[in-house]
Amino acid sequence: MEVRTIVLRVDGTNCDEETVISFKKAGSTVDLAHVNELIRKEKSLEDYQVLCIPGGFTYGDDIAAGKIFAILLKYKLSKDIKKFVEEGKLVIGICNGFQVLVKTGLLPALEGIMKKQEATLAFNDCGYFQDRWIYLKHENKGKCVFTKGIKDIIHIPVNHAEGKFVADRDVIRRLEKNDQVVFKYVDPDGNYAGFPWTPNGSMDNIAGICNPEGNVFGLMPHPEKFIHKWTHPYWTRLPGSSDVGDGFAIFKNAVEFAKKKL
Repeated sequence: MEVRTIVLRVDGTNCDEETVISFKKAGSTVDLAHVNELIRKEKSLEDYQVLCIPGGFTYGDDIAAGKIFAILLKYKLSKDIKKFVEEGKLVIGICNGFQVLVKTGLLPALEGIMKKQEATLAFNDCGYFQDRWIYLKHENKGKCVFTKGIKDIIHIPVNHAEGKFVADRDVIRRLEKNDQVVFKYVDPDGNYAGFPWTPNGSMDNIAGICNPEGNVFGLMPHPEKFIHKWTHPYWTRLPGSSDVGDGFAIFKNAVEFAKKKL
């Protein structure tokens, strides 16, 4: 049996094709589907092992980035999504997808799956859209399925205007204690730093988190935009002989984990 991934899109999704390519390269069969196909029961989450909500500006970021998509999932598909997560299947949200997961309550899910919104992604402190390559430090000690064995520091791009991770200080403390913080922004030497290395002003430099079980993961940067070495802006000067970019390990880990559970 092959691992099956569903990449979910709506109006304004614009990183879906790159995400499909990333999962295919990792060895998964991939269906790119509109959310209405799930709502109308034309497709079922039961047929998949991985659910991905990719980047973009869904519904024009009206109200707030990811908010309308989150409302749609919560009120039309919450039962199916909860079952999917409870079964230990994998969910990943990238950039706008991360915003969606947070606003549905799928992340950080400290009080349960989709129980309430416990954090948000707010407007960048700089006040404008950020489009740059950043460094991430892998902070997770083993809980997050998607990042096991990943390099300590990875280099991938961000493209967002609402990427500032904000939560009550108690929520942040619980995330740290529960090993739910996955990535933090750092400078090229691996030190926590402010703008531009942390492009949005996120609390405690947080760039990505997982749920308490480690099977739901969201991050603001775009791993799908660096799965091939040659998509890096100075790829000819990168050390090593591998043709694989830093973001690929996230997709490979997901597919390999899902394959073991088939």
